Amino acid sequence: MGGRNQTPVVEFVFLGFSGIPNSHIYLFLPFLAIYLVTVLGNLMIFTLIQLDSSLRTPMYYFLSHLSFLDICISSVTVPKILVNFLRQRQTISYNQCMAQMFFLGSFTGTEAALLAVMAYDRYVAICKPLHYSRLMSPKVCAILAFATWIWGFLDFGLHTALITTLSFCGVNQIHHIYCDLPPLMEIACNDVQINELAIHIASLFVGVGPFFFIILSYVFILSSILKISSTNTKRKTFSTCASHISVVIIYFGNGMLNYDRPSAGYSLEIDTLVSTMFCIIPPMVNPLIYSIRNKDVKGAFRKVLER
Repeated sequence: MGGRNQTPVVEFVFLGFSGIPNSHIYLFLPFLAIYLVTVLGNLMIFTLIQLDSSLRTPMYYFLSHLSFLDICISSVTVPKILVNFLRQRQTISYNQCMAQMFFLGSFTGTEAALLAVMAYDRYVAICKPLHYSRLMSPKVCAILAFATWIWGFLDFGLHTALITTLSFCGVNQIHHIYCDLPPLMEIACNDVQINELAIHIASLFVGVGPFFFIILSYVFILSSILKISSTNTKRKTFSTCASHISVVIIYFGNGMLNYDRPSAGYSLEIDTLVSTMFCIIPPMVNPLIYSIRNKDVKGAFRKVLER
């Protein structure tokens, strides 16, 4: 370690798809299409919720935050990836890299907490309907939404502060196509034990915590639904949770695939693609999930078109 070049790194080079000849030609259009679908789909959901008074309920209030978050998550990484494809040189400055990592981590952490809050909203609506207006008042909803943003930004503020203390000793090649904690820690030339400990502790609160809260909420929700005698009412009640459950499965499923897959056995290109899916697939499919089978959203869309 001590023999490494001590020149400070001012720019990083991404190696993610370097093994695919002319990768920029084949990947630019798919990434651009995914980004456009993500932004337009989420912007449509966000705008409809702001315009239609029938969608001004806690569930859609949190959905508007989710749509805005998905635009942010995708916009932190994909535009830079597209620019690099056009330049045919995969680079990012040190400061841009730190900013990209901070905002990406903050937004994804916020989304995990927001999904937990949305599960709590469904729990109150189904298990405590008589107290719903009090427990999910506009003031309470605003506090919960604000708390999710603080949750995500505080968490990754700590990780970013820790990563900026590391030295890279002239090594500037990242085995990825965007800046993230694990690839940066991989090329650091000093001890990363504190960083690793911070990640493990934070993952319990920011990742595992919200996930188990969601599971617990749905245990109570299922218990309440099973007590309903009418099959038709059961189906209608459960349908109000179906979209949220789908989003949770996709988000946490992609997260586990990204962070808990085997460390060996994949090429760099496959490994990069799997990691990238975590940032581009959930934001793209969330608006589709909430709009295709949602009568309220489709009704609001028709109203806007009629105007």
